[in-house]
Amino acid sequence: MPRPFRFGVSLLTPAPAGEWRAKCRRAEQLGYDVILVPDHLGMPAPFPALVAAAEATERPRLGTFVLNAGFWNPALLAREIATTDALTGGRLELGLGTGYVQSEHEAAGLPYGSPRERMDHLRHMVEELDRLLGSEEYRPRPAQPRVPLLLGGNGDRMLRLAAERADIVGFTGARLVPGTTTGKLEPTDAEAVDERVARYRELAAGRAEPAELNLLLQLVAVTDDPEPVLKPLLERQPQLTLDRALALPVVLAGPLEEVVARVRAQRERFGVSYLTVLEPHMEAFAPVMARLREESA
Repeated sequence: MPRPFRFGVSLLTPAPAGEWRAKCRRAEQLGYDVILVPDHLGMPAPFPALVAAAEATERPRLGTFVLNAGFWNPALLAREIATTDALTGGRLELGLGTGYVQSEHEAAGLPYGSPRERMDHLRHMVEELDRLLGSEEYRPRPAQPRVPLLLGGNGDRMLRLAAERADIVGFTGARLVPGTTTGKLEPTDAEAVDERVARYRELAAGRAEPAELNLLLQLVAVTDDPEPVLKPLLERQPQLTLDRALALPVVLAGPLEEVVARVRAQRERFGVSYLTVLEPHMEAFAPVMARLREESA
């Protein structure tokens, strides 16, 4: 039996207190299961933003999506996690990644490192967080016995770590453009996602409990004419045709029934049951969520 759907929205835009709380309440009203905050310069600081989201809402879980491990050290991050989980009443989900925007590390005066160095740091971070937060003597105490861990990335070493440690595995459906320092990504096709999910399943074959699989959607539009909506993407990615863009796993564009059917098909194909949309598409995805929940009721 497929895992039930969960839906998250990643809030990207800083806002004054009243506006921030209002959009968190709107996300709850629309039916999102998780309110998420990224970890990029120029965007809201994750932990205070999630505490404010908790004060404005009752039901949604609250997550980092995802923290750049290179911005943190384990001792300070453990304190943030424990405090935030306590202040949100045990609603926190921790998302971690290596970080992929070199220019942000440089602006923060932090080393970026090679892919191997960034991955080594992330593994050390995960192991230390487990050690610190798993100790009964650790203070402050989180509300949950263990804060759920999402690890996001595509490489074999990341998938191996996720197979060992993660409760949730995040697939980006995109790859870093070679040579970029600003984090420019290009989407990957369904066959590439198939291959990465298959590799993860191979590495996780010995797990007692399967992880939840997540996919970050880059574009959502419920429309009878998707071509105008996809035009900016096609201009940024000239290697794509309209048909190829419509087939990308991270793109959902078309009439409502077609989009709903596509989401169900992707869960069947990839095993992805937890979908995250970006803030600009929060409203557009709401009728898709509603229809999928009607079908599951």
